[in-house]
Amino acid sequence: MSRWGPASLASGVDLDGLQAVLQAGATMLKVPGETVAVLTLTGDAHLREYNRRYRGLDEPTDVLAFAAQEAPRDQRFQAPPGTEHWLGDIVISLPRARRQAREAGHPINDEVRLLAVHGFLHLLGYDHAEPEEEAAMSAISNRILGSPA
Repeated sequence: MSRWGPASLASGVDLDGLQAVLQAGATMLKVPGETVAVLTLTGDAHLREYNRRYRGLDEPTDVLAFAAQEAPRDQRFQAPPGTEHWLGDIVISLPRARRQAREAGHPINDEVRLLAVHGFLHLLGYDHAEPEEEAAMSAISNRILGSPA
């Protein structure tokens, strides 16, 4: 896991629990043990810039996932040689996650875990563009989040 910005940005976030839920998801989905994913916790400005640059949307968002093993639209996002086990990057805006948690009435750790699992599933190729895809992705997310971490 990585973090941009001051250490206070991640204040109150259970990083060990976050790692545990992602590892539980990887085990549940039979992701090979040598697989690596990078999780970055940052602010709205970074997510807005990434959203603008890679999705053409000039607005902040809560989570973005950049799969390393899919054909990139932007040639700057090529996986370097020797990174066959690199699944990709998940980037979460902690300020947005805090707002969403407050609005939903649940703890920040629940929101960050939900966003991380959502990004992780995107790295594995899951999507939610169609209702059936959304239902499948939601069911898998709930299984992962409900598993003992």
